[in-house]
Amino acid sequence: MADLNMPEGARAFLNANGWGGAEIAPLAGDASFRRYFRVRDGDRRAVLMDAPPPNENCAAFVAIDTYLAARGISVPQVFASAPAQGLALLEDLGDSMFVRAIEAGADEAALYRAATDVLAHLHAEPMAERVGEHLVGPYAEERMAREVALVLDWHWPELKGGAADDGLRAAYAAAWAEVWPLARAHDDRLVQLDYHSPNLMWLPERDGLARVGVLDFQDAMRGPAAYDLVSLIQDPRRDVPPALEPELIARYLAVRPEFDRDAFAASYAVLGAQRAARILGVFVRLWRRDGKPGYLKHIPRVWSLLDRNLAHPALAPVACWFDANLPASMRRDFMGDA
Repeated sequence: MADLNMPEGARAFLNANGWGGAEIAPLAGDASFRRYFRVRDGDRRAVLMDAPPPNENCAAFVAIDTYLAARGISVPQVFASAPAQGLALLEDLGDSMFVRAIEAGADEAALYRAATDVLAHLHAEPMAERVGEHLVGPYAEERMAREVALVLDWHWPELKGGAADDGLRAAYAAAWAEVWPLARAHDDRLVQLDYHSPNLMWLPERDGLARVGVLDFQDAMRGPAAYDLVSLIQDPRRDVPPALEPELIARYLAVRPEFDRDAFAASYAVLGAQRAARILGVFVRLWRRDGKPGYLKHIPRVWSLLDRNLAHPALAPVACWFDANLPASMRRDFMGDA
C-alpha cells in the first residue's frame, strides 16, 4: 500500500465493504485534492475516491450523485461511502472519456449533442435547495466576483511583475458589477461547475441520456442555467469546433422554450467571460502554487474564449477594462517559464 500512497483508512474501508482482497492501482488525478484508484477483485471492478476533508466534500458527492441518478443520468453508483474519512467506493464507468472516444473515432458532434441534451433535461425544473441532508448553495455574485479577481491575483503579476493596485482592482470590480445582473437569467437551475470533456464519459452501449456519464459534480450549486452549457462548449482544455456552438445553444433552447432567448444569450456571454477570467487565474495558480505547469499550454485558448465573450454588447464595461489594462499585446505564453 505504501507505494501507492494510499489514503489513511482505505484498506480497512475496502475490507469492511467486501473488497479486502482487491488489487489497487492509481488513476490519473485532476486539479483538485481528490485522488482516484481503480480497484479490481476477480471480475469485479470499482473506483475508490479519496476526497479528503476539509478540502473536499464526499457527502456532497453522494447527495448530488443520488439526485442525478434519480433523473436518469449516468453517474457512478455509490457502492459504499465513509464521508468523515472522505472515502467512497464507486461504479467504474471505464476509460472512455469524451476526448478518448473522439480520438478513437466517435462522432464528436453526436457526443456534444448528447451532453447538451442532458443539461436541457436537468434544467426542466429548478434545482432543489436541499438534497437529502445536503444544502445546495447559490452561485451568487459575491462568489463570481471573487473568482474573476483570480486573474489579478495570479495572472497579472506574471505579466506586470508586481501586484495589481487597489485602484485598478476597484475599477475591475466595478466593470463586472455592471454586468452581473445580466448573468442571472434563469437563476435557479443546477450548476455543476465542471461539466466539460474531462469529466464526461461516452457510454454508447446505453440508451438516450444515459449514454453520457457524468463524473464531477460534488461542488454543484443553484445558479444561472447557461453556466454548464458554457462549460461544455467553451472547454478550456480542447478546441470544440466553432460551428457547434450556435448549433448546441439552439438545440438546448429548443428543449427549453420557456427561457427568454435574448436574456439567455447575454447570460451565456457574461458567464463565459467570467469563467475564462477565473481560469486564467486558476491555471497560473496551479503552476506557481501547486507545481502543475501542464495547464499553461491551455492559456492561449482561454484568452481566445474570453475575447469571444467580451465581443457581446452586454460585456462592454468589462471589454473596455481589458482593452485598457490587459490588451492582446501584453499577453504572453508562459510555457517557456515552466
